[in-house]
Amino acid sequence: MEIKHNLIKDQTITLPIKRLGINGEGIGYYKKTIVFVPGALPNETVTAKITTVAPRFVEARLMKLNVRAKDRVTPDCHLYEECGGCQLQHLAYSSQLTFKKDVVKQALAKFKPAGYQQYKLKETIGMETPWHYRNKLQFQVRLNQHDEVISGLYQPDSHYLVDIDDCLVQQPATMKVLNTVVALIEKHELPIYNEAKNSGIIKTVMVRVGIATGEVQVVFVTNSPKLPKKQALISDIQEELPEVVSIMQNIQSKKTSLVMGDETVHLWGKESIEEHLEDLVFDLSPRAFFQLNPEQTAVLYEEARKALNAKETDTIVDAYCGVGTIGLSLAKHVKEVRGMDTIPAAIDDANRNAKRLGITNSHYEVGTAEELLPKWLADGFKPNGIVVDPPRTGLDDNLIKALIDYPTETLVYVSCNPSTLARDLVQLSHAYHVDYLQSVDMFPQTARAEVVVKLTLK
Repeated sequence: MEIKHNLIKDQTITLPIKRLGINGEGIGYYKKTIVFVPGALPNETVTAKITTVAPRFVEARLMKLNVRAKDRVTPDCHLYEECGGCQLQHLAYSSQLTFKKDVVKQALAKFKPAGYQQYKLKETIGMETPWHYRNKLQFQVRLNQHDEVISGLYQPDSHYLVDIDDCLVQQPATMKVLNTVVALIEKHELPIYNEAKNSGIIKTVMVRVGIATGEVQVVFVTNSPKLPKKQALISDIQEELPEVVSIMQNIQSKKTSLVMGDETVHLWGKESIEEHLEDLVFDLSPRAFFQLNPEQTAVLYEEARKALNAKETDTIVDAYCGVGTIGLSLAKHVKEVRGMDTIPAAIDDANRNAKRLGITNSHYEVGTAEELLPKWLADGFKPNGIVVDPPRTGLDDNLIKALIDYPTETLVYVSCNPSTLARDLVQLSHAYHVDYLQSVDMFPQTARAEVVVKLTLK
């Protein structure tokens, strides 16, 4: 493709920043060419050095702030620019909430579902204290150039591991446990994984805390089933970290971006930790999916319930139900909840959770919604409302077809990706009216945006 502009790599340019892109980067125009400048904010004029040249845009590194935005703040984290795990710490929190609503608006303008200009976009619901909210960490463990054990996250698009001993978006309990465990790994001289040689054993440490219970689980992700000095390590953890009630080992011998492998071994204590969400109780095993910000998850589910506005006589379908979190939170308000998921372990968890909670009006089945919905309808089950909470890839085409072919009075779409949401609304808006979109900030200081959408049958 022809390059449409004459900008070149390493060229220095000065330009005003108009808005933020979906990844939190500043966007401006230089002689009609779109320029992406990470770290720059709207209403700023910046000097930037071009790092990447593409046919229709360029990327540039922020060199100098000539005009500062009023809502620019100094990041609290000393590793903020190095780590890349957060993208918006330099933006005042109230403006982060405005940005998350704007990201939804940008996605709608790109995909243009029917009548999108008239959609009601509500203000983003944020956190009172937008720090220390993540209940789980997965940090890589490596040796630095001085052969010291370090743990942290890789810089985006690099093989440079940033050593993190304090993370301001993590629950303090997870960091305390991680730092002690890393010190014990060093003390016992355990073999650390070396990517280049594909040798060594300890790759990753995962720590998860049940915020309501204080229970902590530690998972060692290893390159082989062997874990030398296992007993000494366990006994030190028991002594130094009484909050740890579960120690597990996950074996991931493949060279892949997936952190965890298929085999998990129970080393000591319980096999899962207990967490409460509203009045529900969940057992979390090492690979069980659970929202990373329980405080805002309760807000998200309350918004989903509000959008459904279900009556006691209603029957509800919870598609992509996972361990049953949304559906079980609805069960006491309705006649029946049915859920489906393609992961058998998740359905086992959902049924176990229902039984433990004494919920008798739920039914969970392994399969896809596009397979099960027609089958249930043929059996005479007619839902009044459906909740979909898909992964970042959005809804499967077959499911969208099923939602249009077998419509319900109310459809609630819980999205963790405004782009795939806007894409899916193009088709769904043929059959459904979009009542409103409510964004909820699940990941403060990052560019991630979650949205609850209420749709009603036309």
